[in-house]
Amino acid sequence: MARPTARVLALLELLQSGGVRTVAELADRLGVDERTVRRYVDHLLDLDVPVESVRGRYGGYRLGAGYRLPPLMLSDDEALAVLLGLVAGRHTGLTAAADAAGETAAAKIRRVLPERLRHRLDAVLDALTLTAAPGSRATAVPDSQVLLTVADAVRGHRPLAVRYTAADGRRSERTLHPYGLVAHEGRWYLTGADPAVGEDRTLRLDRIVGVRTLPGAFEPPAAVDPAERLLHGLATAPYRYRVVLRVRLTAERIHLRLPASVAVVQEMSAVEPGAARWSRVELRVDRLDWLPAVLASLDAPFAVEEPAELRTLVAAFAERLAESAARVPD
Repeated sequence: MARPTARVLALLELLQSGGVRTVAELADRLGVDERTVRRYVDHLLDLDVPVESVRGRYGGYRLGAGYRLPPLMLSDDEALAVLLGLVAGRHTGLTAAADAAGETAAAKIRRVLPERLRHRLDAVLDALTLTAAPGSRATAVPDSQVLLTVADAVRGHRPLAVRYTAADGRRSERTLHPYGLVAHEGRWYLTGADPAVGEDRTLRLDRIVGVRTLPGAFEPPAAVDPAERLLHGLATAPYRYRVVLRVRLTAERIHLRLPASVAVVQEMSAVEPGAARWSRVELRVDRLDWLPAVLASLDAPFAVEEPAELRTLVAAFAERLAESAARVPD
């Protein structure tokens, strides 16, 4: 059974929807008798909520005109979870309604948040780029205070002092000029520049163990695209094999099988007007055994420039396919 406090709040929510609510209707919705409804109304009046009594055949209770709820009492983590859920739902198409419904819902939540928290969450939304495909699930959740601090710095173009733990366990401290936040395939990344070495850096947010904003400001590069920098960095990271291919498909078609975080695709000029266009594909991988099946799934002519081992694997894969096609079941 719900506690009286929960029912009082439920009564307030019913009255918030507007119009006059009869005592009988409220009693039915709350699962109590009419006398208890009147007692709950007295509780709201004690809390300075302007509940008005309407007399007559269709009388009942309503909220006073112009009444506004106090700020929504959500913690930083709760507010962040709600707003990011709305943003991710719109991005992946998982919300039942169109973009307008998600935007209006987010706007309503923002209006009742405390001003301090509202500004910090706006910084996250301004700094965030989503690249995750529908169905991706979070695999590494960053600390919310790290996320909020980083987003503030991205928005204000302010440098950060970052304490970081790399994948191999090495710890470091560095100054970073943050460009943007990117959520990609269940992980959060911070892209920026390390002014000490003059190079770009991409850091996993869940590996940042401490961060603070430094005095001063910096000017980010013109038209910087954090998501593009992240995907290019992932595709060109050092691995065991460097694979270079020529494929007779457009970049858009190739990325259906080899996403931008795996392969860098450069379309080449057609040899003859109207002829199908070839593309140069470069990727770095630790294993080659999965590539022949992916290349076959492209269903287009291709050529392997390097490494030679991949040609051998493709030939062996083709032989296995030919044997299976010729095999007659007993």
